[in-house]
Amino acid sequence: MEKIEHTTVTTNGIKMHVASIGSGPIILFLHGFPELWYTWRHQLLSLSSLGYRCVAPDLRGYGDSDAPPSPESYTVFHIVGDLVGLLDALGVDKVFLVGHDWGAMIAWNFCLFRPDRIKALVNLSIPYHPRNPKVKTVDGYRALFGDDFYICRFQ
Repeated sequence: MEKIEHTTVTTNGIKMHVASIGSGPIILFLHGFPELWYTWRHQLLSLSSLGYRCVAPDLRGYGDSDAPPSPESYTVFHIVGDLVGLLDALGVDKVFLVGHDWGAMIAWNFCLFRPDRIKALVNLSIPYHPRNPKVKTVDGYRALFGDDFYICRFQ
């Protein structure tokens, strides 16, 4: 893991910690909750050895990335905006996108908002579920899974 480089990128008004390794086509990895870039350490090492540049940020509010104090600063628009800014800072037009758990939800929205920046998507553990504008997301989870569902519990 000593070969993984750690940098800080200024994007969308925050400083984002980014772990990366390798060269070639870029794979962008999005971690779940409550995780960090470290979730992807094995994939970064393995896929970089196959000729890919692997990039795994700590998303907004996680790890060594900035955590704005206002809850209003954590919309999907902010987080996708952070990622678009990251791609711009790296000088990358399109990426292979990989998401897990909460990162998969971000990945679905990234593809919806900016399909021009994505070559392909691989998501783990979360199927696509379109937003229902008549039901608040947390209320929907609470109705389906109860108060003990981790997303409801942490509200």
